[in-house]
Amino acid sequence: MLPTSRKICLIEDDALMGESLADRFELEGLAFDWHRTGIAALTALRQLDYALVISDIRLPDITGDALFEQLLAQQRSLPPFIFVTGHGDLEMAVRLLKKGAQDYITKPFDLDALIDKIHGFTVTDNAQGTASLGQSPAMRQIAAMLTRLATSAASVLITGESGVGKERVAKALHQLAGSTCPFIAVNCGALTESLLEAELFGYEKGAFTGAGRTKKGVFEQADGGTLFLDEIGDMPQAMQVKLLRALQERSIVRVGGETQIPVNIRLICATHQTLQERVVSGDFREDLYYRINVVELRIPPLRERTEDILPIARSLMTEIASANGKPPPSLTRSAEHALQTYRWPGNIRELKNALERSCLMCDGRTISHDILFDRPAPQLGAAQDVAGSLRDYLLECERDFIVRALDAFKWQIQPCADSLGISRKNLWEKMRKLGIDKGVDCAWFP
Repeated sequence: MLPTSRKICLIEDDALMGESLADRFELEGLAFDWHRTGIAALTALRQLDYALVISDIRLPDITGDALFEQLLAQQRSLPPFIFVTGHGDLEMAVRLLKKGAQDYITKPFDLDALIDKIHGFTVTDNAQGTASLGQSPAMRQIAAMLTRLATSAASVLITGESGVGKERVAKALHQLAGSTCPFIAVNCGALTESLLEAELFGYEKGAFTGAGRTKKGVFEQADGGTLFLDEIGDMPQAMQVKLLRALQERSIVRVGGETQIPVNIRLICATHQTLQERVVSGDFREDLYYRINVVELRIPPLRERTEDILPIARSLMTEIASANGKPPPSLTRSAEHALQTYRWPGNIRELKNALERSCLMCDGRTISHDILFDRPAPQLGAAQDVAGSLRDYLLECERDFIVRALDAFKWQIQPCADSLGISRKNLWEKMRKLGIDKGVDCAWFP
């Protein structure tokens, strides 16, 4: 999409209402494009990158909800939508919110309140931050929460399975708060206790063998900005005590040093573990848990937000191709469908790995199902005719249905077979034919 300097897309067919809004936008210094029909707005939204869309629901050629749903069906990365509605369309507005719209206002509305909403989006929305997180309702809610958190110094705990993009969310919050400040990340689970202390707090010259110079730790490096502690649930207990003291006193002492060094940081932590359970078991300090968990953001796995898969995949392919100095390849329809129906137990990390391999193995123009998953698409027979694509689609639907049923019965074959109305043997045969593997497809972890 072409940049529009963060313009507003106004879709309003009523001349009086449109002129009133346009006059106020000009007074506020807001850049905008005014489209009087839904078709004109659709064309612009497919070509340009807007910061915000304000759309009437009732338009002369296409309704606002139909316009929104068309864009969603095309898996486009959409800006936030605010719908203008009459009281008779309130039910429709609520349905649009559930599908991912950001907000709605009812006629007659307070123009000052609308301007406040607009400033909230156009000032804090960032194309590399919240807008890139996803289009699913869950990720839109997280993006809205980040907007509110950006003005606060509260500690944030980001939870979710490995690979869901916790650091991406942390960076988005950091950018909203002020991207010119440092963002320092460290994986607490990748270092031993002694190395972790030196990494966090730094050390003085001669503090230990090999310490040939004084080195600042990540607390000092992040001073004035954001410190992101990934996998904090893996932090040893002795280090938890030292971390808690540093957070309470807002100062640190380097290893081998005596001087208190004040630090001013925004702390964001992340973990794939359930910290409440680790508190109960005694593996994680309760006082530290409450210190780092002022606000908790749970990032859903990809299988719970399939509408985000294709936009994320296309963004990753663009990054991969740009790094290699090549144009990004496109995805075949079967590859797109496979991306959306696959369970992605490794989440975005696994998706990126698959796309990196596919970009290397493809002809440079398209990525097919075979290249993406390093195996042929499932087929009923050897015939390769027009019906092949329909067969593939139906088989992928059958595969997804069976995997969901297996998840529901925690991969117990007999109860699952009974619920499907087939024999245990028949279920095993279908699993083998469709390439269903518990180690890959299982979404339930015992």
